[in-house]
Order: sequence, then structure tokens, then C-alpha cells
Amino acid sequence: MEKHIVGENGISYTLGADGLYYPDFVLPKGTDYRIGRYGRMRADYIKKHHHSMYLELLFTGKWNEYLHGVDEECYQRLELLVEQMKAGAGVTEKLKATDQMKWVGLMNNLKSCAEEIVLKESVYGGLFENG
Repeated sequence: MEKHIVGENGISYTLGADGLYYPDFVLPKGTDYRIGRYGRMRADYIKKHHHSMYLELLFTGKWNEYLHGVDEECYQRLELLVEQMKAGAGVTEKLKATDQMKWVGLMNNLKSCAEEIVLKESVYGGLFENG
């Protein structure tokens, strides 16, 4: 068997160790984004539960860009939620100065609650636009 072949569709393939040919994909220039925690979690979810969307994004070269967008949105939403929850729960700089342990406990609780919302809404919930 040849190590490299070009299929009828014009895509080149490389022979894997398991005896199967795999397409040679390269990210388009300028799309090598850093993917954070939420982007990686979304990637796992999409691969397992929305395989056709995964393949479409991969074949069009938008997979990395999509995950970067999801990751950025999640971090922004998390930051916004924490700030809103802090105001609602009365977590202030004054509390931080007077009772630091209480402040730390409240902040940990708020961050945990905000992260649950982000995970449910954005990582494991509704699908983002893929274009």
C-alpha cells in the first residue's frame, strides 16, 4: 500500500498505522487560535453529540475559529455574571477589607454558580452560529 495517495476528490490522504487512509488537513493561515477550557469542553460535546456539525466546521476550516469564539463568549459571559451576582449578593470591597474569609467564600460560591450557568447555556446547551 502506498503511504500517500490523492483521491478522486483531489484530497490527499496518508496511510495510518491501522491500515486506513486519513485526509491531510491543514488549518487555513491565520486561524490557529488558542483554545481554552470552555472551547475544549465544547469541542468534546460537538464531536460526541453533533457529529455532522463537527465535520462541516472541520471541512470548511472553521473548527478552530468556532471553538475560539465559543471560548471567548464563555469567559465574557462568566465575568459579566459574576459582576451581576456580586452586586445582587452585596459582595463589596468593604466586605473584602472587613471580613476576608466571608468574602472569599461568597466569591467562590458566585463563581461556581456563574460557571454552571455558562456550562448549561453555552457549552452543553444551545448551538452557536457556525458561520
